[in-house]
Amino acid sequence: MNFLTSLFENSQLPILSAFLLGLMTAISPCPLATNITAIGYISRYFNDRKQVLIRGVIYIVGRAITYTSIGLLLYFGANQFAISGFIQQWGEKLLGPLLFIVGLFMLGIIKLNFRGSGVFSKKVQQLNQNRYTDVLLMGIVFALAFCPYSGVLYFGMLMPLTLTNASGLYLPIVFAIATGIPALIFTWVIAYSASNLSRTFNRVKSFEIVFRKIVSVVFIGIGIYYIFISF
Repeated sequence: MNFLTSLFENSQLPILSAFLLGLMTAISPCPLATNITAIGYISRYFNDRKQVLIRGVIYIVGRAITYTSIGLLLYFGANQFAISGFIQQWGEKLLGPLLFIVGLFMLGIIKLNFRGSGVFSKKVQQLNQNRYTDVLLMGIVFALAFCPYSGVLYFGMLMPLTLTNASGLYLPIVFAIATGIPALIFTWVIAYSASNLSRTFNRVKSFEIVFRKIVSVVFIGIGIYYIFISF
């Protein structure tokens, strides 16, 4: 790891270094788990490949907001060790229960039965369909899932590049794009395959219901994974 740190810090192409660090982060355990969850969630819209592409890009934008915001805090003098320690301590602990509960909602195991909840749910659904707030928030929250390995890549390798280069503030954005590219590619592939499969069997609605249940189980499974490793 010391060799890699030296290599990236001495690189004459900081943007390329940030991109490679992002790809390395994307396949590390915690970000990989969140990307798998995002892939399943976004792929629910397999009937509209344009929506899949748009939501995948907005998911990356959400990740970029988080990584850039942290970079700005550090750039303007925040304590790197304090922020890194707080995120690594609480990010996974909060994310696990959140994913688990959302998965239960998606399966219909937990329902909002208070007066007016049906209208509220429809309004939220319309808001998400029109403004993509769901995947944006997902990207923002999921980017906080730092495990020790991804924490070293971001705080120990990307941040020195960010703080020592004139174009440093662009690097977290490049990093975020790289962390989200695998999710975008796999989401498109799954959506394309699922769309063709549903047309082949001429059962789009039935296939969509089953697919959404699978996504719910993925949320619950990843949530349990985070709860297990955090507690």
